Amino acid sequence: MRYLSVAEMAKKWAVSERSVRNYCAEGRVKGAFLAGKTWNIPENAGKPDRANKRKERQATLLNILQEQKVGKYPGGIYHKTQIELTYNSNHIEGSGLTHDQTRYIFETNTIGVENEVLNVDDIIETANHFRCIDMIIDHAKAVLTERFIKELHLMLKNGTSDSRKDWFAVGDYKRLPNEVGGMDTVPPEEVARRMKALLKEYNAREKKTFEDILDFHVQFERIHPFQDGNGRVGRLIMFKECLKYDIVPFIIEDNLKLFYYRGLKEWNREKGYLLDTCLTAQDRYKSYLDYFRISY
Repeated sequence: MRYLSVAEMAKKWAVSERSVRNYCAEGRVKGAFLAGKTWNIPENAGKPDRANKRKERQATLLNILQEQKVGKYPGGIYHKTQIELTYNSNHIEGSGLTHDQTRYIFETNTIGVENEVLNVDDIIETANHFRCIDMIIDHAKAVLTERFIKELHLMLKNGTSDSRKDWFAVGDYKRLPNEVGGMDTVPPEEVARRMKALLKEYNAREKKTFEDILDFHVQFERIHPFQDGNGRVGRLIMFKECLKYDIVPFIIEDNLKLFYYRGLKEWNREKGYLLDTCLTAQDRYKSYLDYFRISY
C-alpha cells in the first residue's frame, strides 16, 4: 500500500492541508495513521463527504490543539494550555517552579537560574508533563485503557529520582501501600482488579457527561493506583476525556486547590462541591477560548 502526505492528498482532493488534517484527526479517512507528527494516508482513500460545510468550517478545540501542536504555533491555545496545565497541576503537587520558569522551559527548553536552588525532579517532571499533554492531544479520541494510563505515568515520572528507586514502579501500579490526605487507599494487591472494574464500568457508558468524567476522577484518585503522580495523571485523563466528548476542558488552578480536595473527599455525600469547583475552572478556560476566538 502506498501512502501520501497531507500536502499530496490536499492537492489530490483540492482542499486545504488543514482540512485533510482535520479529516484524519476526526477518524474520517479510512486507513490514515499518525507516525510521529506526520499523517500517512492511503493513496486510494476517498475524500470524506462535506454534508455540513458550516460545521466543517468550525474546527473543534481538539482540531485546533492538534494543528497548533504539529505546527509548533507560538502564543495560541495550545501554547497557553501547555503552560497553564503543567504549572498548576505540578504546583498543586508541590513543585517549586514558578509560572515564569515553567513558561521558559516550554518556550526555550532551557531554564535560567540566578542565586536560586531548584529541584531537578521539578524540572524533569515539568518537561515530562509537556510531553504528557501532547500524548493526550494525540490520543484524545482513543478509548481509555490501563495501558494508556500506565504510559502516561511512565512518561511523567521517567528520569526522575523516583525512577531510580527499586520499590517505585514507574509506569506500573504501586507495590507499597500509600495514603492521600490522611485517608487509606486501595492496597497494592487490589489495584489491578479495581482499575479493570472502574474502566469497564466507565467505558460501558456510550456518551460521557461532565459528571461522569468527574466521577471517574474521584474513583481513580481513591484507588490511587501509582506510588506517586496520581493527581497529575488523573487531571490529564480528565482533560483528555473532555476533549474526546467535546466538553470544554478545565485546569484546576492553585487557588482552587483546597476546594478541589474538599470536592474529592465529599463527592459521595455532596457532588456539588467538586462540580462547582470544576465549573469555575471551566469558566476560566472558556475565557481563554474567548480570547483566542475559539467557539465552544
